[in-house]
Amino acid sequence: MPKPDDEQRIEKLRTLINDYRYNYHVLDTSTMSEAAADSLKHELSQLEEKHPDLITPDSPTQRIAGQPLDKFTKVEHSSRMMSLNDVFNAAEVQAWLERLQKLQPATKFEFFADVKMDGLACALVYQDGKLQRAITRGDGFIGEDVTMNVRTLDSVPLRLHGTKNYAALAVGRTEIRGEIVIFKADFEALNTGRAAEAKPLYANPRNLAAGSIRQLDPKLTAARPLRFRAYDILRDDSQDIPTNVYAYDAIRALGISANPQAAVFTDITDVLKFADQWDTARHDLPFNTDGLVIKLNDRKLYRNLGAVGKAPRAAVAFKYAAEEATTVVKDIVLSIGRTGTANPVAVFEPVIVAGSRVQHATLHNADEVARKDIRIGDTVIIYKAGDIIPQVQKVLLELRPSDTKPFDMEAELKQQYSELVFERIDGEAAWRMQNVSGPLLLKRALEHFASKGALDIDTLGEKNVAALVDAELVADLADIYALTVEKLLQVDRFAAISAKKLVDGIAKTAKPMLPRFLYGLGIRHVGAQTAIDLSNAFGSFQALGEATLDELQAVEGVGKVVAESITAWFSLQENQDLLSKFKQAGVESTYESFAGGALDGQRFVVTGSLDTMSREQAAEAIRRLGGTFQSSLGRDTDYLVVGANVGAAKLAKAAKYGTEQISEADLQALLG
Repeated sequence: MPKPDDEQRIEKLRTLINDYRYNYHVLDTSTMSEAAADSLKHELSQLEEKHPDLITPDSPTQRIAGQPLDKFTKVEHSSRMMSLNDVFNAAEVQAWLERLQKLQPATKFEFFADVKMDGLACALVYQDGKLQRAITRGDGFIGEDVTMNVRTLDSVPLRLHGTKNYAALAVGRTEIRGEIVIFKADFEALNTGRAAEAKPLYANPRNLAAGSIRQLDPKLTAARPLRFRAYDILRDDSQDIPTNVYAYDAIRALGISANPQAAVFTDITDVLKFADQWDTARHDLPFNTDGLVIKLNDRKLYRNLGAVGKAPRAAVAFKYAAEEATTVVKDIVLSIGRTGTANPVAVFEPVIVAGSRVQHATLHNADEVARKDIRIGDTVIIYKAGDIIPQVQKVLLELRPSDTKPFDMEAELKQQYSELVFERIDGEAAWRMQNVSGPLLLKRALEHFASKGALDIDTLGEKNVAALVDAELVADLADIYALTVEKLLQVDRFAAISAKKLVDGIAKTAKPMLPRFLYGLGIRHVGAQTAIDLSNAFGSFQALGEATLDELQAVEGVGKVVAESITAWFSLQENQDLLSKFKQAGVESTYESFAGGALDGQRFVVTGSLDTMSREQAAEAIRRLGGTFQSSLGRDTDYLVVGANVGAAKLAKAAKYGTEQISEADLQALLG
């Protein structure tokens, strides 16, 4: 065809393909088979390849994933993406309404309610109808630019759908906010496929959706069955959107899906009936939910009522009662928090609660364990508080074995932490490490995190760590990644050059090797070699965090004590918060397997001092070739590297075990 004919054909194809997308994703109808739609896309792609000057950014062919990113850039939201205050029953909903009536006594309220989706909040920014940017919620003020990834979602139009009644919304800036979700059926299909390939199963749809959108390679995002469902629309002129029901109608007309369950009510009693209806029917929804969003329908009134803290007055999240399940307590282990508090943690047989696998729950303190009388061997009811944090609701005493014993916190502390001294101050529920403050623990943890065996931040030694903690510039390990030259110059110890050197040194560790990062976190009993073994076994930090006790103990060198320590560490909410903070700061561990190297399967011990390298450098070199560096000589040790000033006892032990003794020069030869 001549170019003018091709140009007309291209426009017609784009219109037809976009119409198919709109009908499929918004109206839930199909105007043609998927095969026919694919055929049209193929024809369009060929024509655009023939006439590359006719390709536009909003063409259906331009959803193809681009090149991987180095990192996500931070973007400030046009207005804060606020969270909502939770209510859990009819009385709390009524109390919320009474507060509104005091502020607006003569107003007749109209309510808008919708099922709350369990996904990743995201804002789509359109300029003159074309997708300009996609931003994650982040902390509400600042999110991450994930445009390249979101462009791969078929449910997100690259150009807003043309509609006469809402044509004005396709002019200027239009922001559409919603959730990126994975439907339950799609999630189950994914896990079925992974099970068939003997791959680890994904934990739950929400985590997978969030992780998929935050992939630096858009091709990985494109391979996941992600969908965008909108719940709000913003305009520079707020009068463009008078009500929330108008917003939903506009969203659908512009070509984006919004929940069909949403409804308007004039009486709060009907809202509560609606809540009860979906409490029963929520399992039939295509996505996971933990409740409803209830807000005033009138947007002007909504804005005028303002906000309290981080939540608007005119909206609440009605949370359903958490789902429950029963399981058996396998053990109660203790984990030490960053302030020195001992936290009892119940470890149990993995069980699915509210859509995700749960295998441990914090028991808070000794009084809580005693009040509920939780014992090893008990069958307990597990629920999720707010559908997030696993909790033990109660013990089923009818199923208690006859040989169980009450949990003795003091005795367990002496057994599990024999080298430490704990005390319980009168009037407090917690047992704490004696004569050790939170700041001192943080200093020790940060020194370890920055040490050569961990992240190796050479500018973050003992004195700089002390200065940062004492100046209250860091409250946890992740805070170092928020340090700037300007902040450091407030501390007497730093000048311009030293401050920049420290900031640059920290920045270089933002993509640490998984074993170094794992070791640096200071999880009890996880040394440098154990961190390597765990990394090789699980391949990612997420997989390690989701591993069961049995899966952990299956790793060579990881026994019951180490496995329980790891499980207990991941169970603490403060540690989960720390990991989230690392992720927000852009810190993500990477994994590289050294299996199959020249020293694969060979075990080394170094004794005495070496001339050409430090002990840490020797260990690193051995591990990079697949070897194992041991801290002490054992019957399984293959080589004893003998340096200067070695005692006769160590050599005699090596001779007894038949361990080959080699010199530093021999080691250098093995290392190449």
